[in-house]
Amino acid sequence: MKVLAIADEESKYLWDFFQPEKLKDIDLILSCGDLKAQYLDFLATFSHAPILYVHGNHDEPYKKNPPDSCSCICVEDKIYNYCGLRILGLGGSMRYRPGHFQYSEREMCLRAARMKYALWRNKGFDILLTHAPAQGINDGTDMAHRGFQTFNDLMDRYQPAFFVHGHVHMNYGQDIPRRTQRGATTVINAYERYVFDIPVDMLSIPGGFPKK
Repeated sequence: MKVLAIADEESKYLWDFFQPEKLKDIDLILSCGDLKAQYLDFLATFSHAPILYVHGNHDEPYKKNPPDSCSCICVEDKIYNYCGLRILGLGGSMRYRPGHFQYSEREMCLRAARMKYALWRNKGFDILLTHAPAQGINDGTDMAHRGFQTFNDLMDRYQPAFFVHGHVHMNYGQDIPRRTQRGATTVINAYERYVFDIPVDMLSIPGGFPKK
C-alpha cells in the first residue's frame, strides 16, 4: 500500500502544479493537520484514495467549514480500520494559548485512556496519526511545539508499525529528520508531503485496495 502523508503546508507540487498521475498510485492519504479544508477536498477529487485526517492547532476553521468530500474522514479519538490497517487518531498540539485543538499533557492522556475499550476490541493499532510529535522525538523546547509523552506511552505499549505526525516544519532546522525509529515504530514527519509504503502482509485484503 502506498501512503501519502501531508501536514502543515499545502504542497505546491500537488496543488499549484498538479498533474493527475501524481496521485494515481496512492492508496491512502493521511493528513496530520494545519491544512486548508479546500486542499483536502481538492486531493479527494483527483484521487481514488480516502483521506483520513486529524486536526492541527490552526484548524479552527474546520469547526464551521470542514472538508466537504465524503472521502475525507475525521479519525479524531477513534480507531479507523482501512483494509485491516488500524489507524488511531489523536490530533491537536500542546496547549500554549486559548483556542481549539490544544491540550495539556493530562488532557491528552485522558483522551488516550478513553480509547481503552476500542484498543482492546481492535487488539491495538498499526498507525498512530497525530498533529503534534512525541516528547523527545522531533519536538521543540517551546510550549507550542513540545511533544506529548502520551504518544511515547502508546508506542511503547502497543508497538505500532508507524507513528505519523506533523507540526514540526522541516525548515525549522537542518537536523530535523523525516524518518526516525523508536523501538518497533517508524516515526514519520509528514510536513508538506511524504510518500511511504506499507507492506501488504499488514492488510486484510491481499492484492488490492478498495477504490472509489
